[in-house]
Formats: sequence, structure tokens, C-alpha cells
Amino acid sequence: MPSRLIDRTDCCLVIIDVQQYFLDKLPPAWRRPLVARIAWLMRVATALDIPIVATAEDIGSNGPLLDELEKDLPHGKHVHDKLVFGLAGQPAILDNVKHTGRKTCVLAGLETDVCIAHSALGLLDEGFRVAVIEDATASPPPHHEAGLRRIAAAGGIVTTMKGIHYEWVRDLATLSALRQKTGTALPDGLDL
Repeated sequence: MPSRLIDRTDCCLVIIDVQQYFLDKLPPAWRRPLVARIAWLMRVATALDIPIVATAEDIGSNGPLLDELEKDLPHGKHVHDKLVFGLAGQPAILDNVKHTGRKTCVLAGLETDVCIAHSALGLLDEGFRVAVIEDATASPPPHHEAGLRRIAAAGGIVTTMKGIHYEWVRDLATLSALRQKTGTALPDGLDL
């Protein structure tokens, strides 16, 4: 039986639609902490050689991925202009996910009940294992919780950034090496 833990060597991190247009729909107090958590996950993934796929919905109308996240993309990676709600419905994005060679997709971004849920369900239908990071996704209240329930009911994993961090790291030697390599400066208010 395969491990129920999420193995970093089988993961890709998928950043979905973190654009000012969608952030502006959230309560103001949620915005900066959410972006800081997503940026931190991206830095950890890069340090652990976990591929990152990023999307922004209808860039011409809704604007680009936030600059502070785009700068954390590995060199040479581009942001997909997503014109569907579920990324598995856009062949170029699905192909990018498939070309990572990873079978587990870890999702973060916006909005939980629409693009995150649709993407999770589509990726599950494509045979991927899917984990959604509860505290690195959001929707305007009360829709966040509804999206998480839908994903979990379909067989997706709902976890936290602390949870995924320790599943990716797994041991003290890796944790120490990661901290030395990146410093992994944590977002304010987060203690791992």
C-alpha cells in the first residue's frame, strides 16, 4: 500500500489565480497574510526541488499573477493565462502539470469554491492525487468552507501549510538543510 503521507518527490505545487482582482473580494485582513503564506510555500517548494505550475485567470481582464509571487517562480517558468475555471480543462496547463512527472498536485490560491475546487476535481478525474492547502486558499465568506467540503468529499486531501511543510521535509536533517539553504522566513504569525 502506498504511503498516505505526501511525498515531495511526487509533488508539484500549483498556484491558482492569485490576482489583485480576486484578492480584492476578500476581507482586507485576510489578503496580505494569504499572499505571504503562498509565497512562503513557493520558496519552500523551490528549495526542495518541487516543480511549480502557476495560473492567472483571464490576464487581459483580471490582471497578472501578483508580482510578489511571480518573482518567486523558478527561472524560466511562466504563468499560464487560464481561460477555464478548472485548469484540467485547458490542455496546455494540464500538459504542464503532466510534464512535471509528478502524480500529486498541491493546490494553493483563489477562489476555493470555484477555481480551486474545479481544478481539484478535474485533476482527480485525470488520476492525480490532490491536496488543497486550507490556509493558503481563500474565497469570500462563507464560500471557502463549502469549497473545502466539496474537495474532501470527492477524495481530495485538505491540509495546512504546516502539515504539508512537514510532510515534504520528513526528517530533522532535511529541515536543518532547508533552513540553512533558504532561511525559510516564515510569514508573520506563523510558527512551525
